[in-house]
Amino acid sequence: MTMQPFLSGRPLRLAILDYGLFQVHANGRVIGICGYLIETDAGERVLIDTGFPAKYAEDAEAATAEDGLGSFGRVLSVRPENLPAAQLARLGLTRGDVTLQIVSHTHIDHIGDMAGFAPAPILIAQAERALPRPLYWTGAQPMDWPEAEYRLVTDDLDLGPGFRVLLVPGHAPGQLAFLIELPRTGPVLLTSDAISRAEEIEERFAGSWDAAQAMESGARLMALAEARGATIIFGHSPEQWPKLRKAPEWYE
Repeated sequence: MTMQPFLSGRPLRLAILDYGLFQVHANGRVIGICGYLIETDAGERVLIDTGFPAKYAEDAEAATAEDGLGSFGRVLSVRPENLPAAQLARLGLTRGDVTLQIVSHTHIDHIGDMAGFAPAPILIAQAERALPRPLYWTGAQPMDWPEAEYRLVTDDLDLGPGFRVLLVPGHAPGQLAFLIELPRTGPVLLTSDAISRAEEIEERFAGSWDAAQAMESGARLMALAEARGATIIFGHSPEQWPKLRKAPEWYE
């Protein structure tokens, strides 16, 4: 995809934002809900994903019932300190410091505060933005698209030097992943839910929107990670999540 690079700087550091914990009923798996903040050497700040809606920090039980999420699992902890503004504050940042918001896909645990970062543009796959409403959760699509300047992704693209956006459909129609080059850590592959955990590959991405596409995308990402010697950060890995450094710490 050809697009004028949006970012002028190179990635300088990466922070993992802790948006809370969720337990999946089917297997008891406890997963972290995460977002990312990437800062460039030009002072640009890119926010990837915004976690659950704020109502889950106010009354998770009522919010779960309202959205019908209880058929899938339960929120273990989404507190005010897990909301995006509070996580950014741990880094000494405010909403207004965000240069660009990226939506990896439009499921409920990734778009809760999507409307909260104007006037920053929103980068999102065209396949997601073309939906009448964000996917949110099965049978419940209460969110409207916020008023924003949307930058639409139709193929892989270089967002700026050392920051590649990868279109990897399967888990969702417009799933995105990200390859960033950090000065010390080197290449880092943020798979988001394209590969939520390593075991999904052996499980053939059962339960995905399109399992065949998910397998193809997963294989492509793993091959890319191997070719580049990249550190992989999965979207919801129970084993990896406790080991990851969270804001206010950085990967540099």
